Amino acid sequence: EFSRVAMLRSVRQVLGSRTIAHGVRTLSSDPAHEKLVIFDTTLRDGEQTPGVTLGLEEKLIIASKLSTLGVDVCEAGFPIASIGDFQAVQAIAQSVGNDTFERVSGEPMTICGLARAKKGDIDRCYEAVHEAKNHRIHTFLATSDIHLQYKLKIDRSECLRQIDEMVRYAKLLCADIEFSPEDAGRSDRDFLVEALSVAVEAGATTLNIPDTVGYNTPDMYGDTIAYLIENVKGGRDVVFSTHCHNDLGLATANTLAGVMAGARQAEVTINGIGERAGNTSLEEVVMSAVVHSSRMPVRTDVVLEEITSTSRMVAQYAGVVVQPNKAIVGANAFSHESGIHQDGVLKHQETYEIIRPETVGLVDHDNLVLGKLSGRNGFRQRLQVLGYHFLDESVLGVAFESFKELCDTNTKKSITDGDLHAIVRDALQGPTEGLDWTLVNLSLSSSSSGFSRSTATVSLKAPTADGSEGKVTTEAVHATSSIDAVYQAIQLITKSDAVLKDYTIQSVTPGTDSLGTVACVVSPQDRPDLYRGEGSDADVLVASAKAYVNALNLMNFCEHNRIEHREKLKVGNAPI
Repeated sequence: EFSRVAMLRSVRQVLGSRTIAHGVRTLSSDPAHEKLVIFDTTLRDGEQTPGVTLGLEEKLIIASKLSTLGVDVCEAGFPIASIGDFQAVQAIAQSVGNDTFERVSGEPMTICGLARAKKGDIDRCYEAVHEAKNHRIHTFLATSDIHLQYKLKIDRSECLRQIDEMVRYAKLLCADIEFSPEDAGRSDRDFLVEALSVAVEAGATTLNIPDTVGYNTPDMYGDTIAYLIENVKGGRDVVFSTHCHNDLGLATANTLAGVMAGARQAEVTINGIGERAGNTSLEEVVMSAVVHSSRMPVRTDVVLEEITSTSRMVAQYAGVVVQPNKAIVGANAFSHESGIHQDGVLKHQETYEIIRPETVGLVDHDNLVLGKLSGRNGFRQRLQVLGYHFLDESVLGVAFESFKELCDTNTKKSITDGDLHAIVRDALQGPTEGLDWTLVNLSLSSSSSGFSRSTATVSLKAPTADGSEGKVTTEAVHATSSIDAVYQAIQLITKSDAVLKDYTIQSVTPGTDSLGTVACVVSPQDRPDLYRGEGSDADVLVASAKAYVNALNLMNFCEHNRIEHREKLKVGNAPI
């Protein structure tokens, strides 16, 4: 008992900074609808994603997060596969499997383990899951002719015998038994009826219909579910489940077709991760039920505001980046670049959004992505977000034309906030010659003998208020690297407390005499704002110095001069 409590306390300390604060927990659908059991197999099928290996602590944290999310059944692993998998499933069963923390249902999440239709597998599975208050054994045996002939090398009658024997054996250990006919999507439909009828007679309470290789189309899969519910003996007394793979990009569509045909459990993973092209995505199924609640007769206990944080946690621990255009949780899922779309969303969000980002826990989201297709309204809105409420129409017009010109010549896919700050500065100030720090000279000496040291001597011309010739100041700094020495010297001259956040370098032209471009990002010591500067030169150290000076100039303008310009240019009582 102490071990279980200690594990839970440790997990919650980790989750404390990851779980969003929320008041009313939004459930996914009308409570008058039938319950759709959400069976999450992220920790089992999801871990079969190539390159993904999760440790025990990571699995515990994810399982606890799934419990908070409102998942009904967690398939925590394949206990016979390895000692590590067994220990992880057992630890989850002992801790999360007895925890009702933030559970809408008031019951702990059911902990399930996978087992082949073999006594050794089933015994090991039961040993791993039985300490959870609600536990399940999920056993499977292939039923397609191609699997029977080439993989198992048994005939149909032997298949039926094994199903009967192993489901009965599992039932002796556990009341909650799920049976899956592997490769059901390519199995003979009438043989499936026969196999599933045997499983129900032997004690199975859930019948899962896996489209193991993602072969089916929605009409095929939905028809199969409806046919099985109608024809399996005892089929009306058990729960039918979907399990669809995404090899043809139809996993979610097939799952929804199965649900509409009568399935009341959906097997899913977070972000759709899994073997080959992945599994059905939990977030897509749940939100489809929300958006189409008038057509889909099901509800779930999933807490919608937890979806985004759960997605990000799984992506972080699994090391699988969510594709930007992934539905519901992708970085672009609620972003708009087209000027027509941006204008519509600004006037009424539902013109181009069927789901609000806040609904799935995405807060403080900037949904306007600026690019060459953006219009004046979206451009103005983004500048206001950056604090430029004070621009009159003439200045805005100049800034917008500069923005469009940059979009046409820019090799980047979108314009950054740093670019917008520079555009506004140019529109407000006009030519900046004499108003910024300017690199006059840079010289370096270094030694590789013994303790490596570099000396940078930097000369900068100071800015002047009237654009006249500024004073040149020189500083020399010793450091362990050339870049560090250059940047420290520049900081001494400019008396800047900027923090360097990012530094990148790339070759613009091929060859050893290539032109190098350096980009660096800085921020003030006490503010989160980011400012970007670029510099190009055949000497990468000179390019680095130019980039840093340009970033500091931009930061100085935005941090020190913007209030003065607001006072000069604000219109009427416009907010600042």
